[in-house]
Amino acid sequence: MGGALEGVKVLDLTRVLAGPYCTMILADLGADVIKVEAPGGSDETRFWGPPFQNGVSAYYLCANRNKRSITVNLKSEEDREIIRILAKEADVLIHNFKTGSMEKWQLDYDSLQKINSRLVYCSITGFGETGPYRYLPGYDFIIQGMSGLMSITGSEESGPMKIGVAMVDILTGLYSVISIEAALLERGRSGKGQKIDLSLMDTAVSSLANVASNYLISGKVPRRLGNDHPNIVPYSKFKALDGDIIIAVGNNRQFATLCEVMGLSEMAMDARFCTNVARMENKLELTRILEYQLQLKTVNEWIKLFSEKNIPCGPIHTIDQVFEHPQVLARDMVVQVEHPEAGMVKLVGSPVKLSRTNTKIERHPPMAGEHTWEILQEAGFSFEEITYFKENNII
Repeated sequence: MGGALEGVKVLDLTRVLAGPYCTMILADLGADVIKVEAPGGSDETRFWGPPFQNGVSAYYLCANRNKRSITVNLKSEEDREIIRILAKEADVLIHNFKTGSMEKWQLDYDSLQKINSRLVYCSITGFGETGPYRYLPGYDFIIQGMSGLMSITGSEESGPMKIGVAMVDILTGLYSVISIEAALLERGRSGKGQKIDLSLMDTAVSSLANVASNYLISGKVPRRLGNDHPNIVPYSKFKALDGDIIIAVGNNRQFATLCEVMGLSEMAMDARFCTNVARMENKLELTRILEYQLQLKTVNEWIKLFSEKNIPCGPIHTIDQVFEHPQVLARDMVVQVEHPEAGMVKLVGSPVKLSRTNTKIERHPPMAGEHTWEILQEAGFSFEEITYFKENNII
């Protein structure tokens, strides 16, 4: 059986991470994604490294599987006409050029919807296509700083810290998938496409979630709490005998059970700790008592005891431990695909599990222009036309 998005054609004019991550998810779900780059490859991540595997960037490999690749030079009107012809038959076009670029090339939504009224057109920019910052470029690291995310990440001692992966790019890619699928679903009723205007800044601000709500309700500016939770105690990283353990107690019943398992039953009745509000007020004293007791056993010993009583807890794994974990392996979160240059490469599997139309990894992350000839033939170009394009460095 084909994928859930089988029959959906996506024209992908994105690069780096947010856009490619979006289109990889669409491709995993069965969409035919055509990755568009300049001749030689213009996705910067092709050259980001180390590490490389036989010259192929690990970064590029992480977000480009299941796609086909065509190369055209968007600075050439002749090449832009190729994009317009491809857009006539496309269901989705997605790009992450700076605001104004697509208008300059007459590849903007208003231009393309005249030749394909069913086109779902997704724009990803740093700050969106309205507002005083609309023409500025956007980068995940900078947006993490500007959005407030870094101000609440890290500890008072460490100062502001970015998240360990480009999480704003990842979240923007996910919002892009949601928006595109919503627009396609609506198109099924109206028969019309529409434009999607997504920005990294909007995404980052929305991700502040309860921290933003805490500020909007209280007026108090949140501070960096390290691994502590702004609203719940105990909900943090603690030191056991041989390492760190996460304990995430979310209610009074769980706290009472935690105290019982740790041999501190009387503490559950202590006025300083019997409610979450009290525990918030006496967090330092509670942490001191818990860590003193946690030093009596190893991380694995505590996890076994806590898990038997359904107390939320867990270890802190290194990345190698993650990809050796039996649960991760059982869920097919490590997959392999043969690449013509890199050889057999390992990729992170898809977290999307569908019972009938499950995701599939069927194509390696493409080499630049690998499928140009077949894509142009499918679009109706003749052998002579494609040969002309090739001889004149148009593709």
